[in-house]
Amino acid sequence: MPKGTEIDNQKYLIKQLPNATAFVNVDFEVVYASDKWLKLYNLKASEVFGKRIDYLYSNSNNQITNTLSDCISEKVDKTFEECKYDPSGKKWFEWHCNPWIDEKENVIGLIIHTEDVTHQKLAETNLGRLRSKLDIISKIGKIGSWEYDLAADKLIWCAVTKKIHEVAADYEPTIEEGIHFYRDGYSRNMIAMAVHDAMTKGTSYSEKLMLITAKGNEIWVQANGTPVYENGQVVALRGTFQDINEKVISENKTKASETLLHTLIDNLPLNIYIKDKESRKILVNKSECDFLGVNDPQELLGKSNYELYDSDIAEKLNQEDQQVMDTLVPIINKESSIRQKNGKTTTFLVSKIPLIGEHGKVNGIVGISHDITNIKQNESKLRDLVNVASLQNKKLVNFAHIVSHNLRSHTANFSMLLEFLVDEKDEDEKKNIMGMLTNASNNLMETLENLNEVVAINTNVGLEKKPILLHEKIETVQQNLTAFLKSHNATIINDVEKDATVKVVPAYMESILMNFITNAVKYRDPNREPIVKLSFQNTNGSTMLSIEDNGLGIDLKRYGDKLFGMYKTFHNHKDSRGIGLYITKNQIEAMKGRVAVCSEVGTGTTFNIYFNEKD
Repeated sequence: MPKGTEIDNQKYLIKQLPNATAFVNVDFEVVYASDKWLKLYNLKASEVFGKRIDYLYSNSNNQITNTLSDCISEKVDKTFEECKYDPSGKKWFEWHCNPWIDEKENVIGLIIHTEDVTHQKLAETNLGRLRSKLDIISKIGKIGSWEYDLAADKLIWCAVTKKIHEVAADYEPTIEEGIHFYRDGYSRNMIAMAVHDAMTKGTSYSEKLMLITAKGNEIWVQANGTPVYENGQVVALRGTFQDINEKVISENKTKASETLLHTLIDNLPLNIYIKDKESRKILVNKSECDFLGVNDPQELLGKSNYELYDSDIAEKLNQEDQQVMDTLVPIINKESSIRQKNGKTTTFLVSKIPLIGEHGKVNGIVGISHDITNIKQNESKLRDLVNVASLQNKKLVNFAHIVSHNLRSHTANFSMLLEFLVDEKDEDEKKNIMGMLTNASNNLMETLENLNEVVAINTNVGLEKKPILLHEKIETVQQNLTAFLKSHNATIINDVEKDATVKVVPAYMESILMNFITNAVKYRDPNREPIVKLSFQNTNGSTMLSIEDNGLGIDLKRYGDKLFGMYKTFHNHKDSRGIGLYITKNQIEAMKGRVAVCSEVGTGTTFNIYFNEKD
């Protein structure tokens, strides 16, 4: 053992050693120690020198004692780890024990190098945890890894990658075999080019391809690869390998279902759309695109009602949408007219249903609209036909009544007078009966003429309507009635403009004017001279002739529904026959016009004739 100055020199050198080093004798007592060793354990020289090293670590002195004893007795190096707790937490130290030999090759103790490996241990622990998590993720996600060393031409697959390929655990693939696993055609060509580009151009890749396993099963995989560089050169490839077969099959089924759903929706004769919470369209079908005049649904997606319609229509639609989203109560088959920006109006049966999300919150609405414009137009036409049929039916009933009642009355009258004539002996009385028979015959002829005129009006549907100057036609009728008007001191006021024209059947128009003017004079008030005023209006394509008199007037509450009936009279006038207004109304309706009346008893009557200029 060194002595004197030599020992002092050794102590000085040991003190400055760059490593944490301690010298212990065969009794395990600390003889020398470097400052690094003392600092490592936060000890002072006075607390250590001459003390057994194993007693300095009460938590692990048995292990230390046994290891040190083995090292001395066997003259071999020993390495072990020691775990220690201090206020800062758990720490690990690695001990390297070497026999301390003197010049005679005798073991005089041990040289111990100690290193704080806490960070390394923690890193290894964390790495182990990460590897464990990675293994779990790998197994659950069916994600494997692989590495190819270009220089060694060696391909390494992890256990998961081998399992995906359905090969044995000890299988060692080559790069050519790895590529050959991909299905011949597109998949094999794509992976071959991707690997080649990664090695030669340093490009990464991520491809979804078809693989045929060692057992012949076809599966979808996600193959990813990236180059590894050293000194600017690609030396290896690394990547991941994932079994995505179930995912792809599920996606394909979903896509097939979506395609089927889109095909169904696009071919339904309904406008179908989905809107978000701001009433912006997020899905539209072909019918909705056609209605809004676009070819590509993308032109509508994201657009609000205000971008597609005028502000008043957009506001109405927004209110409906918001009502459905606020109340969660759907609108079903509501009839709604929508005006497009081009002015075209379409009538729809509209249904709007709230679109509910996962947590019961509304995400928007689903809209379904059925275009019923043609149906509504047909309904209107049908309603008009029903009205016409109803009117014709009333006329037919009225006509039948006249035929059955009036002609029967004439027949009965004839039969009775003839019986009287046969039985009568007095010649003077016979002459009187013959006079009555003549009157009865004249009345029958008049009735037949009236019926014939009504039939003619309602059967001559082909009579041509022509434009006439109304003012001129009134003057013509007035001239024809000159003697009649003069005899009753009647005044005709023609306020119709000279260039005013109406499209009518000329013969009917003359008859209509004749009837209304003569009736106005015939039913004059006995206390004032008759005045008949004619005026004309033409506004927005609607033409109307007004014929106003100052006569007796008609009690419309009492007689309004019978006014235009055949043989209906409302004044005790000797010339009243009740046929003129009936025929006049038929003539007006035959020209597809209509007549309305306003009257006040004791003041006068106004007839308004509305002409149909289109048909």
